Amino acid sequence: MRIALGLGCDRGTPLDTFEQAVTRALVEVRLRHGWAELQVVGMGSIDLKADEIGMLALACDRGWPLRFFTPQALAAVPVPNPSETVRRHTGTPSVSEAAALLVAGARGPEALLLEKLRVKGADGRNATVSVARAEPMNPGENA
Repeated sequence: MRIALGLGCDRGTPLDTFEQAVTRALVEVRLRHGWAELQVVGMGSIDLKADEIGMLALACDRGWPLRFFTPQALAAVPVPNPSETVRRHTGTPSVSEAAALLVAGARGPEALLLEKLRVKGADGRNATVSVARAEPMNPGENA
């Protein structure tokens, strides 16, 4: 199954916290859907996080493409769990869910396989991961 990840975080979230969050998210998707094989086609977040060392290190370590989106692009994506707190801080009601859907090329929120999974690291910083089913690369291809 081809999937995309959306990431959100507190400023300065370390790589370890991102690793824990992504590992838990992938395990959760496997358990819920019974899929042994998951292929991450990419990750996404808000452009305000483009300098987050932990997020960049995760992309580098895993070899997964990482895309950043403007608050306006993320705000245009319908999501099941919008947050006024997130909107106040970023200008969009969703980062991880909307970014996962954009990277996945999904047509709607029903493509979300895992909504916001939040993990608090040992240092108290949070990482949030959402997972979406990626659209097939070619017509007729199974996702």
